[in-house]
Amino acid sequence: MPRTIKAPLGTTQAAGPSDPAVSERVAEIIDDIRRRGDEAVRHWSATFDRWEPESFRLSPERIEKIVAGVPEQVLEDIRFVQNQVRTFANHQRDSLTDIEVETLPGVRLGHRHLPVGRAGAYVPGGRYPLTASAHMTIVTAKVAGVPSVAACTPPIRGEVPAATVAAMHLAGADEIYLLGGVQAVAALAVGTETIQRVDMLAGPGNAYVAEAKRRLYGEVGIDLFAGPTEILIVADETADPLVVAVDLLSQAEHGPDSPAILITTSESVARAAADHINRLLPTMPTRDLAGPAWRDHGEILVVDDLDEAFAVADTYASEHVEVLTAEPRRALASMRNYGALFLGEGTCVSYGDKVIGTNHVLPTRGAARYTGGLWVGKYLKTVTYQEITDEASSALLGEVCGRAARIELFEGHARSGDVRAAKYGDAKLPWNEPGFIDEEVVS
Repeated sequence: MPRTIKAPLGTTQAAGPSDPAVSERVAEIIDDIRRRGDEAVRHWSATFDRWEPESFRLSPERIEKIVAGVPEQVLEDIRFVQNQVRTFANHQRDSLTDIEVETLPGVRLGHRHLPVGRAGAYVPGGRYPLTASAHMTIVTAKVAGVPSVAACTPPIRGEVPAATVAAMHLAGADEIYLLGGVQAVAALAVGTETIQRVDMLAGPGNAYVAEAKRRLYGEVGIDLFAGPTEILIVADETADPLVVAVDLLSQAEHGPDSPAILITTSESVARAAADHINRLLPTMPTRDLAGPAWRDHGEILVVDDLDEAFAVADTYASEHVEVLTAEPRRALASMRNYGALFLGEGTCVSYGDKVIGTNHVLPTRGAARYTGGLWVGKYLKTVTYQEITDEASSALLGEVCGRAARIELFEGHARSGDVRAAKYGDAKLPWNEPGFIDEEVVS
């Protein structure tokens, strides 16, 4: 049984309906944008961001000027990270092959992976300018082959987030809008006079953006439902308590509702890590966020062995799982519920967030039990096709179809099979309704 060294004071909200007040406000904004289009978008942008430019879309000339003002080192770093994301995404895309197989003589079945026609990428920017989200959403879409990507990011305190715009541009966005929040997501999903609707929405956001995506799902596709950032560390006696502490706090600073959990086989590591956290927190510039997160959602458990550690970790289905053990690759065989695994001390969640190349848009609030994160496959539709060129095979399938459909009382379906069994084989039509079919068809 796990022994608790530190228990959370609050509770982590499971995936499900959002706060009623959030849901009501989001519904109001979406409905208003459906009715009034650009006028409503402008109203809500002015209300929430005090931002109502002549055009929310940045012109190529404006983008060029913004990018030119970004320090060259920043641009070089953006290009480096985007190359990491692009390289891994290309390997993922190469793993998805179209197929065609012959299951019976002349019966060919196949599938193709087709990109959606137009994607919307939401790049958050309220508390932090999250340039990395541009890499994850736009680069990945382009590698998938999406021909048109419209990207939105909010102004930050009335200013243009230049590095974020540069990242969106270098990632390959076809359209860039300085527009944030529900109004951005809704405009992309339903379309306005000046913003063409998209087929799919991707990207993280606050509770309002998450609720907007939830409400719009079905009308458009989405990457996943996302909540507060999470980290869970599995550690044994070989783990460095300072590294454990630093890595837990690295994710706690995302927000006051971000869970940070340590599961360890070593009580000494557990207590030393807790001591480091208590010393580090007061010195962190982001302590106003990380402090409440650790107080309310921080947790430390001590277990008997690594098998128990992995089993307990799987019950959390955490977004990020960092494995700081003597043999970190054991987790690959032992765990199944996680958004992303980070194996060994040389790897950290922050690398995944910012630089390493895997996608950082990941499932939270237990959703890792049934889904992974954003990847090229999310932008692809796997569609099937069928072709029968052998008459005998069509006749055989027609006979079986007739019988199978009548079990389910679908007479129309049955007759589609019957007519082929009769035309291409020796079967007789089991029904006789004048005018339904010309006798020449089956002669």
